[in-house]
Amino acid sequence: MPSPSLVIAVDGPAASGKGTIARGLARHFALPFLDTGKLYRAVALSLLRWGGDPDSEFAALRACEDIAGLMDDPELKSEMVGGIASRVSAYPAVRTALLDRQREFAATPGGAVLDGRDIGTVIAPNAAAKLFVTAAIDERARRRHAELTAAGLPVHLEDILIDLRARDERDAGRDAAPLLMAEDAMLLDTSAMNPDEALAEAIRLVEGRRRP
Repeated sequence: MPSPSLVIAVDGPAASGKGTIARGLARHFALPFLDTGKLYRAVALSLLRWGGDPDSEFAALRACEDIAGLMDDPELKSEMVGGIASRVSAYPAVRTALLDRQREFAATPGGAVLDGRDIGTVIAPNAAAKLFVTAAIDERARRRHAELTAAGLPVHLEDILIDLRARDERDAGRDAAPLLMAEDAMLLDTSAMNPDEALAEAIRLVEGRRRP
């Protein structure tokens, strides 16, 4: 049985493998899982569907009001939605609007696994285990290209690479909760790992942090 205080924070850039790792950790430790990036993608999708301006913080904040029915929408995975999500996530008002629901999830009795960009630094700074998952940007682009191609989407590797670089710059450079590795986080570079290897290493790191 997991420790009552087992909150696992998984942070890192897009296409680093952090989502797959976080879901695997949730299964392994029998904990609920929240992909916090889906919240921002839902805001982006809401904004798109009513024709809001992604460059308007007010419009993005308004889009936060009606995302409950969008959390499982297949369009959340599109590159367009992901790009807008990266932009609107830089707005302090949007991050504040979504903060409480993320912290409430992190306070789930028995613990939880959350993945995102600021879990270990802002959402759950007292998490029992923090992972910062990364990979070389060329490898991240290759993975994203393979994922989208497998889904039947017409994408180009160079376009994905350009998009990831832009997202990294926005995520690291924003004033509100920038993408940072928490001081007490454990670095996991998945560049040379397949998904099973990356998950096994993540479990090993978390188990090591749980030991007295």
